[in-house]
Amino acid sequence: MKRVVLLTLAASALGVGASKASDKAPVVLIETSLGNIKVELDAEKAPITVKNFLDYVNDKFYDGLIFHRVVPGFVIQGGGFDSNLVEKETKPPIKNEGDNGLSNTRGTISMARTPAPDSATSQFYINLRDNRRLDRDNDPQHAGYCVFGKVIDGMDVVDKIGEVRTTTKAGTTKDSNRVPLQGIPAENIVIKSIRRVDKS
Repeated sequence: MKRVVLLTLAASALGVGASKASDKAPVVLIETSLGNIKVELDAEKAPITVKNFLDYVNDKFYDGLIFHRVVPGFVIQGGGFDSNLVEKETKPPIKNEGDNGLSNTRGTISMARTPAPDSATSQFYINLRDNRRLDRDNDPQHAGYCVFGKVIDGMDVVDKIGEVRTTTKAGTTKDSNRVPLQGIPAENIVIKSIRRVDKS
């Protein structure tokens, strides 16, 4: 009887350990019309940002949105506009965690924002190259852009998106304003879904 209890407790302890590990480094699968991208998030260094992103993921917010900005050799950006270039309503903006020590290197995922430091909501970008100039530095005027994870599979898909032909089209913001959007892929690159698929 004691042996059974000990084995049960050991198994339980292993389960708790695995749960804690996945909580610190949750993994999501971004399914796009050009292929899949798997991203490991860093909840330890960017807890606010990762929680915010996963809240959108859990709400299936990203399903059907597009990558609406592609700058070759720089970034691909998505998570805000649908295929008709209408910006989707979001949750309130979050605090910028750009001082977490993570750098905007190739393959990292970061939050897009307006010039206001604490303005990020749902939009994210993936770095096509090392873009350390986007990091927070010692200049108080430069809050930086928060890195909150990295691509662990599917960087070839990221690069493929980064090479598509782009154009400029008119989009509609959440405030119903019509604005020109530069770097729009000539053919929509759809985010079919983003789902959490933690490592087994």
